[in-house]
Amino acid sequence: MRVFTPAEVAARSGSKYLGVLVAARYGRELNALPREAVPAGLEKKLTTRSLEALAANEIEFNLVKHRRSGA
Repeated sequence: MRVFTPAEVAARSGSKYLGVLVAARYGRELNALPREAVPAGLEKKLTTRSLEALAANEIEFNLVKHRRSGA
């Protein structure tokens, strides 16, 4: 298993916390795919694959600010 440093994750996402959130969301998307749709030869864990994709700059994401309900 490859080890990803916080600096490596932050370099692609802006912060290590955002990087972990993006990789987790991408891992959930990979998990939702049928087994036949996943390319052959990628028997790695989903978390490892999603962090590798983030480190390789293969994931595009947009931040959406949510409105707070005014009180």
